Amino acid sequence: MNDILLNNTPRISVIGGGSWATALVNVLTGNGYHVLWYMRNNDAIEYIKKYRHQPHYLTALELDTEKIILSSDINEVAAYGQILIFGVPSAYFLDEVSKIKCSYDHKIILSAVKGFVGEKHQTIAEYFHRDHKVPFDRLGVISGPCHAEEVAMERLSYITISSKYKKVSDYLCRFFKTYYVKTVSGTDIYGVEYAAALKNIYAIAAGICHGLGYGDNFMAVLITNSFNEMKDFINLTYPDARTTTRSAYLGDLLVTCYSQFSRNRTFGGMLGKGYSVETAKLEMKQVAEGYFASKAIHEINMGLNMVMPVADAVYDILYKREVASVVMKNLTEKLM
Repeated sequence: MNDILLNNTPRISVIGGGSWATALVNVLTGNGYHVLWYMRNNDAIEYIKKYRHQPHYLTALELDTEKIILSSDINEVAAYGQILIFGVPSAYFLDEVSKIKCSYDHKIILSAVKGFVGEKHQTIAEYFHRDHKVPFDRLGVISGPCHAEEVAMERLSYITISSKYKKVSDYLCRFFKTYYVKTVSGTDIYGVEYAAALKNIYAIAAGICHGLGYGDNFMAVLITNSFNEMKDFINLTYPDARTTTRSAYLGDLLVTCYSQFSRNRTFGGMLGKGYSVETAKLEMKQVAEGYFASKAIHEINMGLNMVMPVADAVYDILYKREVASVVMKNLTEKLM
């Protein structure tokens, strides 16, 4: 482990072909690092090689293909990297990772995934630690508040990188720090991962209410109550000396609930305007992680019995197919 931390130019691999993975690859190459990049779509690979642009995500972003090696062989990419960055949507994570046959020994795993692993309801760090015995001194998590679109446009953004070991998060921060990305090093890997999943659920709620015509006054109340739910859930399930008003928690919640780039808010907005859940999912060009996180948090909470009226309302709309306008009307009587 110490050998990796002393290496200023480690081999870096990125797994995932979506907008967040693309933005992170661009940051890394902009900082001078070479990246071996996995995406499963061979047509997309050939397009990037020829035109230096992603055909599906962040299409205006010009990629430095001189510093990128693209491959559809996930084992080649996984075996190469000393730092292995996962940017696969949680819904597809297990399918992709199950293809990897190489050992994770002597690698740092950095997760940029916001959600849970399949029906296990494990976060990505929990999955690698429990199922693959990766020690916590080789695990890290990257979180917002930032959207890939603004990172690609080089608008000032802050990211938090957390590991249980400060020296690990400090080390990982150096690869992403630029004039437009400020990095924050933290040690609350549990809280950051759960906050990243929960805020997507609350962004769906915000989108639903926006689609139903609720105004800014109510939205402020909704998001305040959502933050309190998030804070209570994280603090009660894993007590720590965290400050949940910091950007990795409250900040990420706010940007996901309010931003035009938020796919979860967009998804919720469709539901509020009368789309069925299935139709809204089909209309989305990207994965709304909050859809899957809602089921996971609901099932986790079945054993905790925490009071979570906002998260429960989203679950009732998504999985019980209850009428959004009725559910949100009832919710208004439970908020403070």
